Amino acid sequence: MLADALPLILSMLVAGAFAGLLAGLFGIGGGFVVVPALAAVFTILSTTGQPMSEDKIMHVAIGTSLATIIFTSLRSVQAHAKRGAVDFNILKQWAPWVVLGVVLGLSVARFLDGKSLKIIFGVGVFIMAWHFLFPILSKRTVSDQMPKGVARGGLGSFLGGFCTLLGIGGGTPAILIMTLSGQPVHRAIATAAGFGTIIAVPGTIGSIISGLGETGLPFGSVGYVNVVAMLAIISMSMITAPIGAALAHSLDSAKLKKALGIYLLCTSSLMLWTAFHRAPAKNPLTTASAVQVTTELPHMGGR
Repeated sequence: MLADALPLILSMLVAGAFAGLLAGLFGIGGGFVVVPALAAVFTILSTTGQPMSEDKIMHVAIGTSLATIIFTSLRSVQAHAKRGAVDFNILKQWAPWVVLGVVLGLSVARFLDGKSLKIIFGVGVFIMAWHFLFPILSKRTVSDQMPKGVARGGLGSFLGGFCTLLGIGGGTPAILIMTLSGQPVHRAIATAAGFGTIIAVPGTIGSIISGLGETGLPFGSVGYVNVVAMLAIISMSMITAPIGAALAHSLDSAKLKKALGIYLLCTSSLMLWTAFHRAPAKNPLTTASAVQVTTELPHMGGR
């Protein structure tokens, strides 16, 4: 058991440290780091003899990422709330629609294979990358108040569904919606952390339920949430997030956003490349037959 878990624990400790650092530096959730890291590690482990279904890897990566966001977003909300920066009225008004979007996103994900989820993640992150590289919308305001009625329902549901399919906390799109609606940027950043909790809690529960009884999941998985990876990521991100936040105050924010945009562009490109260039799967029947023939040869020779 330990031999199966050790490579996963070590790699996820590194991913968690990186995710926490980025979260502190850029004010975003770790999903942009955690999902591709988990997908890569599980893919590598699946080639070393551990029984994993390739089509389940992205489901587990997304579900585990959502589980880690529960803890990181709650900690962030707590820190911002102490300074009175979180607008809880916005969170209460948007929560039902965001949760509805999460449910819809989970429902769609059940019918998607690993390749489709990789494409969705790659395209979604690609859009986020260009937003950081060319933040045109961040400098505009289209209204002096948050959307209401049908607009709130549509945007809230889209936010929940989109972020669930990507395994992210929704910080970037939530901040964009609030700043376009005339909210001060500091309040938008603080409140966006609350959206992460609203998305991650039902997203995690749904991921666990959807994956119960599934075969071919990585070691340590409960449904589509890998508990081993989740604990490793959380433990490190809690340590490195304050370090990233401290660094953010001493570095040029514009250059940091450009760097993040380049990172996201590379991540999305790699995810899309792997989606369309999957290695040919091994035929388990052929392998089993070969083993059977090999084991029977000595007996046949002795007859």
